[in-house]
Amino acid sequence: MPRGRRLTAGLFFVLVTALPAEADIYRYRDSRGVLHFSNAPTEPQYQFYVPDAAGPRKVRRCHNEAIDGARRKTYDGIIREAARRHQVDAALVKAVIRAESDFVPQAVSPKGALGLMQLMPATARQRNVWRVMEPRENVEGGVVHLRYLLDRYAGDLRLALAAYNAGEKAVDDHGGVPPYPETLEYLSRVLRFRDSYLQEQ
Repeated sequence: MPRGRRLTAGLFFVLVTALPAEADIYRYRDSRGVLHFSNAPTEPQYQFYVPDAAGPRKVRRCHNEAIDGARRKTYDGIIREAARRHQVDAALVKAVIRAESDFVPQAVSPKGALGLMQLMPATARQRNVWRVMEPRENVEGGVVHLRYLLDRYAGDLRLALAAYNAGEKAVDDHGGVPPYPETLEYLSRVLRFRDSYLQEQ
């Protein structure tokens, strides 16, 4: 499901002011000049973002050491259980979580995706997830959704992941992976993370 982090300045300001006060926001500008925003940065190029209506916006560098590596192992048990139950590769589930939320259970995207696996509210309801921020329920719903997409696209991992990010309609309308920069980047990151986790097994 799409979770584009590109917003106009006005819309982003509304978003930031609506988020909980303790939610840090990070941003980076890619090679095409597109701004990306996240409250769960997974890449070192993100910078801490402070919207300041009274003056210039300030940033501080988000270094790798600021991302808690131990957090990425916190939910391994939950991930393994759900993956085994629904016959989905645990390394894939963990890679999706890392790309989606970097293991921050309270993560909220600008488009309203929630929790570890960044479930959109409609998807959460469809998968019977009512406590979306609860890690076990969120992962269960996300894995069920991944299983559904893998079955829908006959085991084609790239199409399933593209649909998870951009939505089934986008994949169907384009007859394959939609040529959205965000989706292509998402695919690259998830597959890279998955390969890394497979090597750890």
